[in-house]
Amino acid sequence: MPLPLTQVQELRDRLSDRFRPWSRSAQFWVRAVDIYGSYKVCQLRAGFIRDEEEREAMWEQQHEIGAQKMYSLCSELGGLFLKAAQILGKPDLAPMAWVKRLVTLCDKAPSTPIEVVRDVVERQFCKDFDEIFDYFEVEPVGSASIAQVHRARLKSSKTDVAVKVQHPGAERLMMVDIRNMQAFALFLQKYDINFDMFSATKEMEKQICYEFDFVREARAMERIREFLRVTNKKPPVMVPRVIPGMVSREVLVMEFIEGTPIMNLSNEMSKRGIDPVGKLAAMAKQKILTNLTLAYGQMILKDGFFHADPHPGNILICKNTEVALLDYGQVKEMPEDLRLAYANLVIAMADDDLPATKESLRELGLETSSIVDNELEELFELSLRMFDTRLPPGVTVLSPFADDSSLNKVGVENFPEELFSVLRTIQLLRGLTVGMGLRFSCAQQWRPIAQEALLKAGRVKDVKSKRSSFLRRLF
Repeated sequence: MPLPLTQVQELRDRLSDRFRPWSRSAQFWVRAVDIYGSYKVCQLRAGFIRDEEEREAMWEQQHEIGAQKMYSLCSELGGLFLKAAQILGKPDLAPMAWVKRLVTLCDKAPSTPIEVVRDVVERQFCKDFDEIFDYFEVEPVGSASIAQVHRARLKSSKTDVAVKVQHPGAERLMMVDIRNMQAFALFLQKYDINFDMFSATKEMEKQICYEFDFVREARAMERIREFLRVTNKKPPVMVPRVIPGMVSREVLVMEFIEGTPIMNLSNEMSKRGIDPVGKLAAMAKQKILTNLTLAYGQMILKDGFFHADPHPGNILICKNTEVALLDYGQVKEMPEDLRLAYANLVIAMADDDLPATKESLRELGLETSSIVDNELEELFELSLRMFDTRLPPGVTVLSPFADDSSLNKVGVENFPEELFSVLRTIQLLRGLTVGMGLRFSCAQQWRPIAQEALLKAGRVKDVKSKRSSFLRRLF
């Protein structure tokens, strides 16, 4: 006797769910091997070409091909690979062909149908959807790999709110993605890149698990909001206010903040008759960047608890060039010793103190190996590439993994997992700096904050003695 159609469909859905992780893994490896293999072939061919212009043209063509393949991988698989696109789609880290393709993926994840959204909200709050909201916009204002955000108004409120709703089933697929990425990272660090990438992916796994707990995110948002309020006469960035009683593990309701995404800032300036590359625009961009990095310096060095995901999709520019920082799913709390060791490194980089930089890296737990004669210079250069936003004159790409990188001369054998969020944050801030056409050193801006942190912890004598010994050696 044939099964009823409903049972047949249910069986198909179950089989599809069971085999989806295997299918997803297969798709990733086929595409990843294709991209990696095409670059290794290009590298081999380029080695036989003496003409520099011809060699550069070959690489440009390869970058265009690679960008299209990477865009297809990230857009079609979604999930964790959309986050990878956010990291890779930075003008200081990846080839421009990659940046132009991957930057379009910010907030472009497939959205969950409104019927499913209603079900999630009702299940989480144990109330009828129409009893909660006066109105609820069907189209999300943004959709990312873990959740999407809708604009709405509560029955009990006269102001608009942002409703963040988790995509059902996203967590399971993200775990599949991270396992594949960890395996690929192990392969790369064994055969191609002299850097402990596996530790970075382990920290990423930890952070992703946290992102699926919106109760934790709400607590983090309120903690950072309060910290910035009490630390400054006027907070350098705005943090959305959580709506009391409207938080669950899969739904988060917060204040809605009007603003322009930072990646659309130049277009918005043009609409208002402002030259995006003129002096007025440069002053506005400098103010935006200064406020944003000040907030990060205070969070990282003074409190040790910070927003760890400053990609362009999470930054809004509001009235009077005020900055709003969104999405607190990825936050990091640094251990006290690590925070103070990083403060020492910030001061060493700001002062161009090579011996102190080496000592600070050791204090942070970075294990390096080197056979070069100018080890101090290469370690300092590597520190700037990883932990500062400054760029040498005329340089617009400063990737830790570039051909001229210090990683080719100084290997990082062990990189503490706890430090990866700082590394990623600095890389994203540098991407914003380059994208806005500015030159800026967060280490130099953060030096007084680092000094204050060490003074409060009773470590300032160490800083002074290191600085004095360096000056004696210098003069």
